[in-house]
Amino acid sequence: MAVLLYRLGRSAHEHRNLVLGMWLAVLATLIACVGVSGGSTDDRFSVPGTESQRALDDLRETLPEAVGANAQVVFSAPEGQRITNPRYGEALAEATAAAQNAPQVSAAVDPLTSGAVSPDGSTAIVQVLYPVEYVDVDDSSVEAIEAIAERGERDGLETSVGGTVYSSSGIHIGPSEIVGVGVAVIVLVVTFGSLLAAGMSLASALVGVGVGLTGLLALMPLLDISSTALTLALMLGLAVGIDYVLFILARHRQQLARGTDPQESIALAVGTAGSAVVFAGSTVIIALAALSVIGIPFLTTMGLGAAGAVLISVLAAITLTPALAGYAGTRLAPGPGSPAARRAADADKGKPTLGTRWIRTAVKKPLITVLVVAGALAAMALPAADLRLALPDNGSAPTGSTERIAYDKVSDKFGPGFNGPLLVLVDARAEVGAKTGAEVAQRLQGVKGVAAVLPPEPTRDPAQSVVQVIPASGPDSTGTERLVRDIREAASGIENSTDASLAVTGTTAVTIDLSNRLSDSLVPFVLIVVGLSLILLTVVFRSLLIPVKAAFGFLLSVAASLGAVVAVFQWGWLADLIGVPHTGPVVSFLPIILIGVLFGLAMDYEVFLVSGIREEWVHTGRARRSVVDGARHSVRVVTAAALIMFTVFAGFVPLDDALIKPIAFALAVGVVIDAFAVRLTLVPAVLALAGRYAWWLPKDLDRLLPDLDVEGTTLQKRPAGKHAKPREHV
Repeated sequence: MAVLLYRLGRSAHEHRNLVLGMWLAVLATLIACVGVSGGSTDDRFSVPGTESQRALDDLRETLPEAVGANAQVVFSAPEGQRITNPRYGEALAEATAAAQNAPQVSAAVDPLTSGAVSPDGSTAIVQVLYPVEYVDVDDSSVEAIEAIAERGERDGLETSVGGTVYSSSGIHIGPSEIVGVGVAVIVLVVTFGSLLAAGMSLASALVGVGVGLTGLLALMPLLDISSTALTLALMLGLAVGIDYVLFILARHRQQLARGTDPQESIALAVGTAGSAVVFAGSTVIIALAALSVIGIPFLTTMGLGAAGAVLISVLAAITLTPALAGYAGTRLAPGPGSPAARRAADADKGKPTLGTRWIRTAVKKPLITVLVVAGALAAMALPAADLRLALPDNGSAPTGSTERIAYDKVSDKFGPGFNGPLLVLVDARAEVGAKTGAEVAQRLQGVKGVAAVLPPEPTRDPAQSVVQVIPASGPDSTGTERLVRDIREAASGIENSTDASLAVTGTTAVTIDLSNRLSDSLVPFVLIVVGLSLILLTVVFRSLLIPVKAAFGFLLSVAASLGAVVAVFQWGWLADLIGVPHTGPVVSFLPIILIGVLFGLAMDYEVFLVSGIREEWVHTGRARRSVVDGARHSVRVVTAAALIMFTVFAGFVPLDDALIKPIAFALAVGVVIDAFAVRLTLVPAVLALAGRYAWWLPKDLDRLLPDLDVEGTTLQKRPAGKHAKPREHV
């Protein structure tokens, strides 16, 4: 692989005008396609094959209003008065009539008619129903309902609007993300000591991100792509794009400082550092693409979209970066007397740097280092034992938003279950659906955890009816999850006595089924990822201990990151500091996304750090000394890469999006833990503790394994000369 990448880097440098032109042409074409095709995001969740999803699909045909979007216009009377006062009753009637005539609305229900009045008589809800799902509700329709609510305030009522019409919408780019990129640029300038090198890294990464993101946007008319998928692709594309270019340019500048010809230097950099980039990028792509096997469309598009963004970032790093380096020539070389030149000279002389001193400290008493780091991360992981999964709703919306105010008011005045009702689809198998539905409703009232059961509603199918069940607990509560399970367990007895089939569905039930499927998929996914890491690292480093150590460190990083997420987003520790508006279960797909992304990043840092140590071991045969001397060239680059990743991910934490905020936080914490606690501290200590046994591999296995040459040893051993032909490796 190193030989192929060496030739690719050399060719891209030589034909830089063509390479740059092709990248810009692709970007311009995709921008034009986005402008012409339009398209919108699709944030619907579905869980094919589950009871709730099958029933929901059935109701789309027979009673679309039951599964369509809804808005809740919440009216509260002044303190000490009742909403049923005739004066306020007229205001409610006017609001209901106006809502009925609003765009896209199929029905608006007067609360005085439906009985949607709180037990204390202070609050009422005008239910507004749409025949389409929330992703198809126009912004103008929501604005019309909000205007109706505002008119109610003129009558002295306190109003707010909630319901499923509010959801995540569009890609997020704001001041915090720009600050994150700005900090990344500062890290690049400090690392390189050169504005030119920093600017080139950012330019190459931004072109890659632009192509990846516009590619996804161009596919929106053809595929269902969520706004979360776009934001995740942007976040990962920026982070890995800058990091991958950093690795290649850092190696290129080191070689230029030693007097290597620019074209030969960038070709060598792509062949060596670029091999590690391709390896690390491939692991991220595989892990993210593997999300599609779980069978959840929303997660599939998210994983494939993010994998596509990473793929484009890898291609930009190994083709566009050498092309841009061709324009810079020797100007990328550290100037005489510059900090970068002094660091290169000091490294050649073996003079200790800050990174070298850190590694020496870690390996001075390796057993203590291993116990302290592993113990600290294990303690940090303890909250993960309480991990609960769910999807955010309006209860996770920013404090002060109209949907959050409405959610809290409904929960306070009507009970928490009113925000997440369950739908029970009753199929009587005969044209007596209403009568059978009434029998089922009566039986459901006796199930523990039920606050109320509404009268059955007929559908277009005479044999069907829908019974709405109000839980006594909130949508993300374990009590509601238990209630869904209890109703399904009781369904067989009810079916025998009524000769009707029952299916629990609705947004709350679908969310519970989604979380359960993701929970069930978590352990197999971890086993696949860990197994893949063991195989890949065994092939790369020709060792049995290093893959086991890497997998153990990876699991520690994931567990500690999940522990931090639970402590902040579920328990509420430091929640106010990062603007968490509501504590509760963690986003359902966060653990799997964290595992997939962190796996690739962990392999990235592992390869860059350990490859230098292995090279030193091969040359000297001194186990502990090779750990210190081999790591000194990588510490600065790995540190810079981790800081860049952290700042990019942290730039998305201030967002008010309840899906993106915890994912960004988990990735930011995970990168810091994995880079600094695991790779730069635990790994050197374990290698020093293991000594020469760290590099042991049975000879028979060594002969069977292919040689991927990720470290580029073939290039380093090849004879000097422009036309030297290194031996081919896989």
